[in-house]
Amino acid sequence: MPLPAGALPRVVVVLSFSVLLRARGAAQRRPAHSNLSASCWSRLHPANMFNNYNVKFHHRKALTSPYPGSHIERSQVPVDKVSWLTEWEDYNPVEYTAKSVLARPNWADPQINDEGFSPKFNERDGEVERKSLNGLYVVENGRPRNPVGRTGLTGRGLLGRWGPNHAADPVVTRWKRDGSGNKVAHPVSGKNILQFVAIKRRDCGEWAIPGGMVDPGEKITATLKREFEEEALNSLQKSPEEKAKLEKQLQKLFSQEHFVVYRGYVDDPRNTDNAWMETEAVNYHDETGETMDNLPLEAGDDAGVVKWVDISEKLELYASHSYFIKLVTEKQGAHWSEDPGSECHE
Repeated sequence: MPLPAGALPRVVVVLSFSVLLRARGAAQRRPAHSNLSASCWSRLHPANMFNNYNVKFHHRKALTSPYPGSHIERSQVPVDKVSWLTEWEDYNPVEYTAKSVLARPNWADPQINDEGFSPKFNERDGEVERKSLNGLYVVENGRPRNPVGRTGLTGRGLLGRWGPNHAADPVVTRWKRDGSGNKVAHPVSGKNILQFVAIKRRDCGEWAIPGGMVDPGEKITATLKREFEEEALNSLQKSPEEKAKLEKQLQKLFSQEHFVVYRGYVDDPRNTDNAWMETEAVNYHDETGETMDNLPLEAGDDAGVVKWVDISEKLELYASHSYFIKLVTEKQGAHWSEDPGSECHE
């Protein structure tokens, strides 16, 4: 059911309060071995990320031009005009939906006014999940409205769904080790260096977590494992016997206790005023390294290159992936910055 425009502030206040309570509880329940203070972990906890999103990100990547895969320039949106709560009568965004989306592949919605298309926003719509991980969003003139703010572009761009487009990002990590198998500590911070499996995206050339879109009706756990297999192990090109062997090896890693790094909105260059990316990023950590050492990394369909990458604040990754990686290092007590005072600066 569409929300009146004036309902947004109330929804945001209620969500922020409940999220704050969950974050506080998570800080109190953190493992005893964690070396983070309660105040530091509370600020870095993924549940708090959307609370601070408008302040922290200002839609930096979702305001970039030209729009990915095109020559389309977004209307410029000043930082102080991103929020829908700021009145802007002269706002005149560019309308754009890619031809590949308009061709109606099975992962894309029809146009809003197409006959027979009556999407149920803010709820489960058949096999398509149209609920946002961040709560209710406004629907205005039949179109969902980006919950973080203006992007300078309406329509769907490269995204298939009106409203939230759900993805899953598996962050697979291990400790960096020397030739003798000992953990390698950073010479400045003294903390052990963590590595993660990174892919170089074919579409933009940026390094990223090997994730992808959740298929209709698919569980997030299945998406996380499938995307890692496809992008980091090239499972789509394997024989049934090879794929079965990979499945058996990965079962131990993906069935163990894991850490949900983040659930919610992503500052993605493909976002528009009416369609946006949301993800669930999950850390699967191979403490001994024995599981991943026996898995040959091989770039798959969307990846140009795949490799183990040392984690530090110097990493420049796609969309909000650097933030997700930072949260993992905080959870694992690993090296992030050479400046000890920067660990909790966000």
